[in-house]
Amino acid sequence: MEELQKIKRKDFIKQTLYLVGFGALANSPVRVLAQAKPKTLCVLHTNDWHSRIEPFPLADKNLGGQGGAAVRATLINRIRQEEGELLLLDAGDIFQGTPYFNFYGGELEYKLMSEMGYDCVTLGNHDFDNGIDGLIKQMPHAKFDFVNANYDFSKTLLKQKIQPYKIYRKKGLKIGVFGLGIELNGLVPENLCKGIIYNDPIKVANSIAEELKFKKKCDLVICLSHLGYKYKDNKVSDELLATQTKNIDLILGGHTHTFLPEPIFYENLIHQKVIVNQVGWAGLQLGKLNFTFEPFVNTVTQVNSQLFSLTNIQNG
Repeated sequence: MEELQKIKRKDFIKQTLYLVGFGALANSPVRVLAQAKPKTLCVLHTNDWHSRIEPFPLADKNLGGQGGAAVRATLINRIRQEEGELLLLDAGDIFQGTPYFNFYGGELEYKLMSEMGYDCVTLGNHDFDNGIDGLIKQMPHAKFDFVNANYDFSKTLLKQKIQPYKIYRKKGLKIGVFGLGIELNGLVPENLCKGIIYNDPIKVANSIAEELKFKKKCDLVICLSHLGYKYKDNKVSDELLATQTKNIDLILGGHTHTFLPEPIFYENLIHQKVIVNQVGWAGLQLGKLNFTFEPFVNTVTQVNSQLFSLTNIQNG
């Protein structure tokens, strides 16, 4: 399906996503309506951190001084003070890329993300670089949830340690978050992911999103995807996921290390808008989306987007 036109940030901020549910508002008492205020939910997200604990060395001509866990933690704390309750998510490949992973096996990454207050992450292919046993060994250090819906872990030690989805209640809203992972065959040695069965992400996503939207009555459905943004062939990607599914509101992606200057709108199977975003790699950026919900019906009416580039100089 043809990609929708990118939205400039000034227009994106004003973009109306849905125009339904106003009949319910019209039937409410005028006095209550006058007192009601829209709800705003802040969603922060990262992907493909790849164990970049410290900023890139200053000697690096292109990335010197950029990234690092400390500046990200400072920024997240500042946004949390401004926004209050929020969702902090990651789309996978937390492990692998620096000697910190080689030496500590992911312990430091999970501890730092726990201190930052991450709510939920999905798994990338590099998160299996120390095998299933290595992943399980580090999980006690993680004070956040793991989600993946299209990997069948039933024949592995990861059974019951990773859920297909989690539901969060923030700002009086109900948010469903589920995860999707890329085919591991060819990316991860078989002995490191033995027993994990890969299922079709599109089919799984349609089933999970329908359950979250209608059975669980979620006000917002978010997919954490480690499929990759888009490809030249018909390989499953976030672009295909957005256009070939229903009931997903937001796809936060990873794997292809794509730096999107702003989120992109796609149209799904039933001509509703889906937002797709990805913020590169190595902890160089932090994505922020603020969803405004109409009171009573909890319908999304507006989305604001902001992208932060992380350096060793505190963001102003």
